[in-house]
Formats: sequence, structure tokens, C-alpha cells
Amino acid sequence: MICLLLSRGLLPGIQLCSVPRQRLHKLASLQNVRMLPPKKVQSLLYPFSQMEPYLDRSVDRSQFQHFHPSLKDMIKAETLFHSSPSHKIDYRISAERLDHVPVLKPPEVCFIGRSNVGKSSLIRALFSLTPEVEVRVSKTPGHTKKMNFFQVGRAFTIVDMPGYGHRSPKDFVDMVEPYLFTRENLVRTFLLVDGSVGLQQADLIAMEMCEEIRRPYVMVLTKIDKSGIGTLLRNLMSLQDTVRRNTTSCFPQPLLISSLNFCGIYLLRCFIAHVTGSISLTDLRPADRVELGLA
Repeated sequence: MICLLLSRGLLPGIQLCSVPRQRLHKLASLQNVRMLPPKKVQSLLYPFSQMEPYLDRSVDRSQFQHFHPSLKDMIKAETLFHSSPSHKIDYRISAERLDHVPVLKPPEVCFIGRSNVGKSSLIRALFSLTPEVEVRVSKTPGHTKKMNFFQVGRAFTIVDMPGYGHRSPKDFVDMVEPYLFTRENLVRTFLLVDGSVGLQQADLIAMEMCEEIRRPYVMVLTKIDKSGIGTLLRNLMSLQDTVRRNTTSCFPQPLLISSLNFCGIYLLRCFIAHVTGSISLTDLRPADRVELGLA
């Protein structure tokens, strides 16, 4: 029932194709980021640091810092997003049904979100170090009609799910629900929310679905560059309050992302690499290991 409600109001839009090798974005790699002024580096690696000064003193900052890897850890994770002859990153398959998808051994993470949330832009930013695998951002709502699988060597697979809401596929329920409920190697679902507008009704329904599935998921606040600090902070605190009050399977720390200026992309790469077991962090508190489901 929850998936049916979602299918009446959600989209996405990416198209996959092989293209000639393009120039890397100047912020794709931490090698270039490290050359920037320290405050800029801090804001790109740890986006919450931009908002922390505006929080009331009574607000517990630790709830936004459960996952706080070092620069060394992020550099280690970044190597997984570089393609090589022995570690090939490529589009694997698109499917309308779970039974059309081959059994893939590596751990999987998937991304879901409503129309125009910036999902395809986020995935393109994640793979910016491998520009020969292009993730096209479509301006046409509902462009993506299938589940798209990107294989990252033997380490893990990233799955782009059809969006929910406006112009979603007619068979959205039959496509998405079996995957989320039964995919054995699915280790994390990332639920994207537009940071410039905050939680919408369709997003609340999606959260209910994730809670019903009882698998770990993470909230991702996208487009954090699209609104002023006041609006973004209100939307973040509202989201955090909803997570704290109404969820049991959600990671307590929302991840903040701007695909335009790569803010938070390095942190997300590290999170994916860690929860799929591809890397181990050098300094992670025992309590945070529990929150991440790694204890």
C-alpha cells in the first residue's frame, strides 16, 4: 500500500551511455580540494560545519557527527571510485523486474527519491572520477523507468531506483517493492530529500515504507546550495526531528549534499565504502559503530 501511494507521486531521471573520456571536474578529487583554503576544505568535507555556528547552544552537535571520518579515510575511499584495468567501474544492467537482474555478489546500496530531488546529479558526482561512465541528468520528469545497476569493481554495486511521485513508472510498485524487501545483498538505502524545500508528503510515505521494510537506511539532504542558511537549517532540523521521533531503522545523522559544488560528496563516498565493507575507518567510536550497524 505504501509503495502504491508513492507510485502516484514520484520520479527520477537518468540515462546511461558510454561516451568519450571527458576532463575531470576540478573538485572531483580530494587531491585538488586539499589545495583550497582550510575553511573551504572543511565545508566541502564536512558540510554540517557551515551550519554549526548558526545553531543554538542548546542543540546537541554530536547527533550530526556520528559519521565523521578523517581526511585519510576519505582518500582511501576515493580510490574505489577510480576505474582501472583491475578495478573496472561500469554500468552493468537495467531492469524492470527483480527477476531480470542477475545475482550479483558484491554488497549493494540504492538511491531513491522523489521527482527533481537531484538523484541523478548526485550519482553523476559520485562517479565524476570515472567520466567515461556517464550518468545523464534529464530535465524530463519520469525519464528513468528502470532500475539501473553500476558495478564498482568487485567492491560494491550502486543502484539507481525509479523515482516515486510525478510521472513515476506505472509498474513502480512491482519494480521497487520486491527489490527493497528481498534483495539479500542490499546493505543500505539512501532516501533523498530536497534540502531547499524540506520534507514533502511523498517523502514521509517513503520513510514509512523504509520503516516497514526494517532495513537500515540513510536520509540525504540534497541541493544544500539552493537556499539560504536559514531555510536550509530549518529544513535540516525538521528532518532531524522527524527521524528522531518516528524512525527506528534510519541512521540518526542526515548526510548533506550539493552535487553542484561537490559539498558532502567525499563524505558520502566514504560512507558507501565503509558500510559495504570495502574500507575500515581508522578512528571510529564504539557508539558510532553501533549506529552504523557495524558492531
